Amino acid sequence: MRLLLCCVWLFLLVVPGVARAASYEVDPEDTGEQALFALREDGAITAETLAALTVLRRSGVDPAYASRATLYGLPGLTYARVDGLLGEAASGGRRTVLSVEERRRLAPFLMQAAPERVSGDARLLTAFAASDPVLPPWALQVRVAGPEGWRVGVLTSLTRRRLGGVHRDARLRTLVAEAPGVSVVVPKFHGQWTGMRGSLLVGTYRLGFGQRLTLDTTGLPTPDGFLPDDVVRAPGDVERWCFLGEGACTPEERAADVTPDFQWEEGFRGVVGTVRGAVGADAEVSVTGFGSYQSRSLLSHALVERASCEDARDACKAPPVWLGGPGTRAGRVVSRTLPGVFHEWAGGGHATLAWSPRAQLGMTAWGARPVWSVEGAALDFRSSAGYPAGGGFGAVGVDGAWGHGPVDLFMEAARSFDATPGGGGGFGVLQRTVVAAPSQELEVSLRAYGRGFANPYTGAVSGPDELEGSRARNEVGARARYLHRLEAWRLRGEVDAWTLPADGAVAGSAGTVNLRASARVDWRAHALLQPSLWGEYRDKDVGVAGDCFDGTGEEPCAGSLLRLTARVKAELHDAVTVAAQYAHARVDDPVNKGVREDAQAVAEAQVRPCEAVRLRGRAVWKDEDLATRNRLEQSFRATLDASWAVGTAVTTRARYAWVLDLKDARGAKTPPDAPRHLFALEVETRF
Repeated sequence: MRLLLCCVWLFLLVVPGVARAASYEVDPEDTGEQALFALREDGAITAETLAALTVLRRSGVDPAYASRATLYGLPGLTYARVDGLLGEAASGGRRTVLSVEERRRLAPFLMQAAPERVSGDARLLTAFAASDPVLPPWALQVRVAGPEGWRVGVLTSLTRRRLGGVHRDARLRTLVAEAPGVSVVVPKFHGQWTGMRGSLLVGTYRLGFGQRLTLDTTGLPTPDGFLPDDVVRAPGDVERWCFLGEGACTPEERAADVTPDFQWEEGFRGVVGTVRGAVGADAEVSVTGFGSYQSRSLLSHALVERASCEDARDACKAPPVWLGGPGTRAGRVVSRTLPGVFHEWAGGGHATLAWSPRAQLGMTAWGARPVWSVEGAALDFRSSAGYPAGGGFGAVGVDGAWGHGPVDLFMEAARSFDATPGGGGGFGVLQRTVVAAPSQELEVSLRAYGRGFANPYTGAVSGPDELEGSRARNEVGARARYLHRLEAWRLRGEVDAWTLPADGAVAGSAGTVNLRASARVDWRAHALLQPSLWGEYRDKDVGVAGDCFDGTGEEPCAGSLLRLTARVKAELHDAVTVAAQYAHARVDDPVNKGVREDAQAVAEAQVRPCEAVRLRGRAVWKDEDLATRNRLEQSFRATLDASWAVGTAVTTRARYAWVLDLKDARGAKTPPDAPRHLFALEVETRF
């Protein structure tokens, strides 16, 4: 296995430097939110790419003042193109100018620098199912920008399924969570000022630096500082009405469904600011500092009581959490998020000395300390929580970048610190080599993360497998990404291989080798025939036969997956587009103890009867295991999206989804779900 990994490393190091990898798996032709979700459903993009593009859409990039790293985060821009834009702006003494086509394609990700008058937008969102027994959830996003570089924003949400506060019942010696009720919460807000030499934000924010190793909560491929956070996720399906253990709900309540509340990530909340200034005639220094006090939620099974489990955190069971409140039936809460179960104090900063956009040196340091809010209970993080146990934690790191001609080199090294008994932290190193041309890109990255590198706020590239809830840990790997754009062709490829240098959660797992590879080709020469073909291969524990491929957990697993997808798109008219897609996969299955075959077919149509109205229909048939009809997912989903713009002031978007469970009830362990009718509505106004 180690010999195979060495061969892969050598291959990646000697790949010819004629191209460089893309940041994303595909350049989205349609950057609407539903179109991005559809790409994720089809497997065309990863969950990380979806999250990054969603953040970009909401925060926006100002090309007039964006840095090299920020511009590169926009889909479809290579480093060579970014350097060309910055070079043109510097020589002409003007702002960065995108082409007409680039501005059209990237419009959802761009924002203007400083409006001459007060402007903004407001979005009201809701989602519900025909079977909902309660009122639907709502979310309201408001953003306002004005002259002199100031911006404010707020996110409010009406919740009905969110648990209340958690306390310890001294008489019963157990944790009790208040029953959910209808309430209005304000999880995110911000006020920001941006000037030529500095910027300041008060409220909720994301931030990241360098190669994302020491600190990154943005999810962007190349973060460069902080950005406001008001992202919210609309529910895409329904959940079971009953979330209590056996015996607490009637059979009817257990079978009932309800639309869940809107969801959001709990980022940093506090103050963050950046100042920049010249150092001599050839350099510039940038210093960012931040402080945060955030109430954080945690899944009920991610808790542990120190008094009952001091030495064997892995083997500890989570303390039971019971539902409380007047008139509430008794029952144990199962796999539910406990809001505000601990408060986190965090702070740190980053400093960069830059001689040019391609040559700089930086340093990052941060620390955090959790304070548990449940009085009378000595709580701590369970091993799967993703946070180090025992108290405070943090990291310090240095990063650097240097570029000349078509070559860029990036490097970051970090040391994490924590108070985990028997732990204390570890080292991580990440290096990227980039060779770029206007239409070609190649990226080769090498990484090594120690077993003790428990950093909950790293965004560094890593495999999907985890150790104690952390992905970038106990891993040595290499990844190569490739992009080649011709006049009508788009070629993309990626190879990622990694191994465990030490034992993971299971003894004897050291030396396990894992592999992921993908490739995609698109042809856009003719409007009536635009085919695409891509494939994906995953192998968990290379060279060992097994019956599973999913490497996200901590238990030992061996197996592989091979998926091929073909797609054909046709632009029948300026206002009519249709597409068809089919995917077939061969998967090692732990239930069958062999190979199963999965299939998915998609049909799409987009119609624009007039400039103000846009319609999009989509039908998806999915079958996990073609040989059986009574297990795994076998479903059909048809959706219709409609958008109506009233001038430039108001846009209304509506969505209807019809979901059928095609599973055969005969022999099924769980009966098939009843047909579901799902609705979503969004009203956006601009002023």
